[in-house]
Amino acid sequence: MARIGYARVSSIDQDLEIQIAKLKAEGCEIVRSEKISGGSREGRVELETVIQFLRPGDELIVARLDRLGRDTRDVLNLIHECELRQAFVTVLDPHVSTRGEMGHVVLTVLGMVAQMERRFIKERQREGIAQAKAQGVYKGGKRRIDREQVRALRAAGLGPSDIAAQVGCSRMQVYRMIADNSAP
Repeated sequence: MARIGYARVSSIDQDLEIQIAKLKAEGCEIVRSEKISGGSREGRVELETVIQFLRPGDELIVARLDRLGRDTRDVLNLIHECELRQAFVTVLDPHVSTRGEMGHVVLTVLGMVAQMERRFIKERQREGIAQAKAQGVYKGGKRRIDREQVRALRAAGLGPSDIAAQVGCSRMQVYRMIADNSAP
């Protein structure tokens, strides 16, 4: 029976170390981590790897439920997939596990709270942007990926997978930047 940890942060400039330390202290032999939004499962390669790796009796451990996802349906689907593999899901804060029926109820409620929190964040963000636009100070989001570096790597003959690994983004983002460049 393996204890497998999964850590996630939403952006490249956030730190995974606190989550990883908690997971290792909890006895996780394997810890997989990634820097990607939890708004959906799309592009979350490390999470998919963990799910595929689970065997009967294994335990997927996360520091907080919102690290699995911020959409109730996604969280419940993940838990269901783990159960189909006869594995358990444990959340450290607050400590809840799918080993008991009450754990399922609590995780469902926490999933709904995470989704509601995401909606509140998005609403506050929209209000802030609208206010900044009205004041004429909105400049748009900060670009996190150096597009010149992507262009240079592409010109040097690197493929999208290699570029993505080198600049720290998804292959899909590289494809979008390449497509934007080819537009007249």
